Amino acid sequence: MNFLIIGAGAIGCLVGGKLALRGHAVTLVGRPHFAQIVREQGLLLSDDTGDYQIRNITVASSVAEAFADKAPAYDLAIFTVKAYDTASALAEFIEATQKAGVQPPVVLSLQNGIGNEEELAAALGAANVIAGSIGTPVSVPRPGVIQIDKAHYTIGVCPWQPHTSPTGFEGAKQALSEAGFVVKHFPDPYGLKWSKLLMNMVGNATSAILDEAPRDMFMDVEIIDLEIQSMREALAVMRALKIAPVNFDPYPFKILTPMIRFLPKLFIRRFMKPKSDDARGIKMPSLNIDLSMGKTRSEIYWLNAVIVRLGQENGVPTPVNQVYTNTLIDLVKNPQNWALWKHNHKRLVDAVMSQIQARPQQSASTPQP
Repeated sequence: MNFLIIGAGAIGCLVGGKLALRGHAVTLVGRPHFAQIVREQGLLLSDDTGDYQIRNITVASSVAEAFADKAPAYDLAIFTVKAYDTASALAEFIEATQKAGVQPPVVLSLQNGIGNEEELAAALGAANVIAGSIGTPVSVPRPGVIQIDKAHYTIGVCPWQPHTSPTGFEGAKQALSEAGFVVKHFPDPYGLKWSKLLMNMVGNATSAILDEAPRDMFMDVEIIDLEIQSMREALAVMRALKIAPVNFDPYPFKILTPMIRFLPKLFIRRFMKPKSDDARGIKMPSLNIDLSMGKTRSEIYWLNAVIVRLGQENGVPTPVNQVYTNTLIDLVKNPQNWALWKHNHKRLVDAVMSQIQARPQQSASTPQP
């Protein structure tokens, strides 16, 4: 098959690299500096089985370049850009296909957060969008080098219109399976994406606010309790929306959900801390990385802020996620304030307590990117 991957970050390079290793045609769209490095050196993918230098891969510094004189047409486009880049990447994608005089291929979104598929479907049609999630922790030590931290090669997929089979869907599942991924076809795209959101939430916003690795933060019982409460808020919103969680490797959310909802926090702590250590450990999550790099945009709008917005719309209180959202938005806009929050667990706990006492759902504004 012929794959176009828009977003040559960690996930895009992982998926593209493994597909190329199986002999599929892969075009990676990344920044000009990345494109130059990979053209000269190839793409290096490292996991627990060894190092793989991949040279049978095409790189482009723009979507327009990827469609220039391209024949045959792409069988599938895979979006792996950050959620805050979806709108611009989608506009480039549509413009490039129009200039090339071709129909846009079906799109698979392997992006984090809630809202990417909705944006893609609004522009391309729901029948042409596949929701996806990937559970592989990946690091990028330097451009063109991909380090697989834990070899959990699982990809969940579901057509945005359930019970349909978009063009290229079955072939893409087979190609990904042959490339070494465990591909699971879920019946409900919302259950898949919200279950991945639950995975992405843990230790993410708190790590960014406190500038600490999850393993260090979770030595503090009060911080773990905030994380438990934030997940309970997300689950309450899911119940209001009638979205059922799904089991997504390595998290059996069908079993975990009632435990998180009903068990005393003492018992949940015993489970959450070792799980977080195993999944994240000393690795900084994405929200922290973006903030540390001085980026002026954040995926918080597609993560915790979604919980706040939909909680407001459905009468579900979300004070912990409200504090996470408001604080991180302020830090992105005013990075000089970060010094006030770094390693300041008490400040974060007190902020949540104040938000609860202020009845936030009656006065909070809906955060928008």
